[in-house]
Amino acid sequence: MTAMAASGLRSRMESLDLLANNMANASTGGYKADREFYSLYAAAEAQDSDSPATMPVVQQHWTDLSQGTIANTGNALDLALNGSGFFGVSGPNGKLYTRNGGFHLAADGQLVTADGYAVLSAAGAPLTAQGTVPIDISRDGTLTQDGQSIGQLGIADFTGGAVTKQGGNYFRPVDPNAKPSAPADTTVEQGKLEASNTGTAESAVRLVSIMRQFEMLQKAVLIGNDMSKQAIEQVAKVGS
Repeated sequence: MTAMAASGLRSRMESLDLLANNMANASTGGYKADREFYSLYAAAEAQDSDSPATMPVVQQHWTDLSQGTIANTGNALDLALNGSGFFGVSGPNGKLYTRNGGFHLAADGQLVTADGYAVLSAAGAPLTAQGTVPIDISRDGTLTQDGQSIGQLGIADFTGGAVTKQGGNYFRPVDPNAKPSAPADTTVEQGKLEASNTGTAESAVRLVSIMRQFEMLQKAVLIGNDMSKQAIEQVAKVGS
């Protein structure tokens, strides 16, 4: 019993770490929450047992790519994707993808992320604009200044959402050789940002639930230890 309760404690600690990271990013634009799959583990030597002991474990983590709420900001270079897909950007070690469209113009006129990574066009090149001229961005991601097109945002999607977090609210494809496709129904919303899909209220409820489970499992471990201690003491008395 003690071992099973201890395994449960470990899985709840992993869940707590994920939940804490989600809550810390509740106000991060375009952030996608991390979730977990639970499973039961049975040791190989116990498979043939009539009642094998199973241990609760977090089998794997996964990222919830569901749409976050889109809110107006009034900033013409704040962009949100309504639908699936990601903005393509030029990271320090290759192409990365993000849902955070809080962009701005660098000193050289390049459209960049908050980290200074160049936002890429559909052709894979950095997008450059004149800083003194208003930029209009259509729902298909085309940028225009003075009525002239200066490029189109590269919106990329991957089959089955096969991406993994890179850190800093960026993603990369699980398969480095995967070819992204352009999502058919996704639109670009100018002057808006997509909020985190964490769900503050949901996270608060889950936090309370995990902490209660943690407390119950701690009590189970203590009870198991006390039972083992009493059993040892009884054996010692019989032996004497």
